Amino acid sequence: MASQKGVTPSAEGLADAARAAGTRGLPPVHLWNPDFCGDLDMRIARDGTWFYLGTPIGRAELVRLFSTILKLEDGKYFLVTPVEKVGITVDDAPFVAVDFERRGEDLVFETNVGDYAIAGPENPIRVVRDPETGEPSPYVHIRAGLEALIDRKSFYRLVEIGQNSEHEGQEWFGLRSGGQFFPIIPSAELA
Repeated sequence: MASQKGVTPSAEGLADAARAAGTRGLPPVHLWNPDFCGDLDMRIARDGTWFYLGTPIGRAELVRLFSTILKLEDGKYFLVTPVEKVGITVDDAPFVAVDFERRGEDLVFETNVGDYAIAGPENPIRVVRDPETGEPSPYVHIRAGLEALIDRKSFYRLVEIGQNSEHEGQEWFGLRSGGQFFPIIPSAELA
């Protein structure tokens, strides 16, 4: 689909526009509301790999740049610049939490694109269990509605530091960070 200027959206064009916006830190994508220009053949796989036209994007700095202009609206993902908005496909979560560290009572997560988030009321941890297999999929909120799937090795480390606590009238096994308790699984299911 062509953009409003008659130019077909491309990854190269988006990257150029994002670079031109040139801000320190994250661009103010929440303030950018350009017209929708169509969908782009870009996909973020469950493991955090970004694909363009079916080929993995091998340049980490380009993936990082695209990650800074990612926006979630009404359950759909878009790359936005001040003048373009294109839809992309996200298989699960747009980011992967590849590590964490404990800083005092807080858990600080690092994503595959270099973002950091402290788990707490602003960045909750949640766990979704597959209804058929019971396998957990843990997530942490990173920014602006965007979440990271917590990778397996980090989740195993989190389970090692988890604790039991009462939550909504039931005993749960979970994690504490940012002054909040995040339930993972009812304690009765661990017995």
